Amino acid sequence: MQERPYQRLIVWQEAYQLCLKVYEYTRSFPDSEKFGLTSQMRRSAYSVPINLAEGNARKSKKERLQFFSIASASLEELHCECTLSQDLHYLNSETSSDLNSRIQRVGYLLAKFCSSLR
Repeated sequence: MQERPYQRLIVWQEAYQLCLKVYEYTRSFPDSEKFGLTSQMRRSAYSVPINLAEGNARKSKKERLQFFSIASASLEELHCECTLSQDLHYLNSETSSDLNSRIQRVGYLLAKFCSSLR
């Protein structure tokens, strides 16, 4: 499959890897969370690279920034869900720390990316 322009963005690459990790880590969540926290974390996680991809395809700066803002909000939502997951003992401290580091990195890259567009 041919590489798309958004796939060359480091922020997208990092967000995509974060999404894969969220899917991996939530596999061990209790079955009772299948339609709750597991589903919500996965939606938040995939919202980030998806909105980066869609925003990158938009022509106007205003539209692009709108999608990147949605990606940023989804990232914050994911951070809150990770905190809840750790407090509920669904994630151990090592896994939680890994996700937190990845979220911080994507957030940093996204902020820098957005400021370069302004």
